[in-house]
Parts: sequence; C-alpha cells; structure tokens
Amino acid sequence: MALDKFFGLDRIGSLLDLNLPAFDNMDAYLNFIIPKVKSWGEDLREEKYYLSKRWKEIRDTDDFVENVLHFFNDGGEYLISVDGNISTGAWRYLETPNCLILEYGKVTEMFDLAFMNDDFFILKKHGDQIAKGHKQHFVMVLEKSVGGNSWRDSMDLLFNICRGNVQFSVMLLAVIVVIGAVLAFSLF
Repeated sequence: MALDKFFGLDRIGSLLDLNLPAFDNMDAYLNFIIPKVKSWGEDLREEKYYLSKRWKEIRDTDDFVENVLHFFNDGGEYLISVDGNISTGAWRYLETPNCLILEYGKVTEMFDLAFMNDDFFILKKHGDQIAKGHKQHFVMVLEKSVGGNSWRDSMDLLFNICRGNVQFSVMLLAVIVVIGAVLAFSLF
C-alpha cells in the first residue's frame, strides 16, 4: 500500500483539485458536481429558499431558446412563464422522500430534490430517465444569478460552491495549525 493512500493524502489531494473537468452535457456535470456540494444544500421543507422567486430554467440543448421562468408560490400555486406567456399548475411537497409533485396542463410529474440553495434549484426526475433517453435533471437558477450566461457558466457557478468551501476549510485548517504551532513553541 502506498504511503499516500495509507495516510489519506490521495483523498486530500483530490479535495484540493478545484478544476472542473469538461463534460459533454449538463447531466454529466451535475452527476460530478452534486455529490461534492450536496452537504451545503438546503431541504425542501425550507420553503423560503424556493417560494416566490423567479427560477430560470436552463438546458444544454442548442434548440432551447425560450426564456422559461418557474414560480412556486404559497398555497401550492405553480406558474410557468414561457417568453411571458403564463401557464398555471400546482406543486406539492412530499416530506418522506423529500420530493415535489408538479402538475401543469395534463402532466403530473414527481421530482426528487438533487440540490437547492439561494441560487440553484435542481430536481431529479424520478425513475431511470437515461434508459428512456431523457434528461435526468430539471435545473433552475435564480434569474438574477444566471443572467444571460450559458448553461456551462451555470455549472461553473455551481462548482464554485465546492471551491469556496474547500478553500475555506483549507484556510481554517492552516490557521489552526499555525495557532497550534505558536502555542506549542510558547510553552517550551
């Protein structure tokens, strides 16, 4: 067994690698990023993170040129604006599996929470969507956070959560080590 694996240095090194690899599609990015940032996300019970906000849908397809906004309002009201044309629906939160039921038109879908914070609201459609040739994730970004940026820019913004938290942890550890060294030298 190599010494770096024995002491866990390979894990520390992988945490400090703050470069986002290049992927071909948004699902691949999300499958890479979400496990790294999930612990810094919120829960659907915390409605203040998603109620009454302008969530802009992003997709990684070239033919997606519409400006689609999603609104989750009090009382289960769900509004979808496609280039300013409004459709109404309903949303319900299911506590046990931490998922949302979205109803609009003649469609009712179940989504599990993948990640949510002040800027991102990412749901994962229940079931094996890849086997059916569909996208796994339903990605919404707070409209003022994404602006007119591309979906790749949004993935980089999401990965910044991981970068920022890892950098903070490393700096905190360094400060603790320095304080410990100062205390150790002052005692001798």
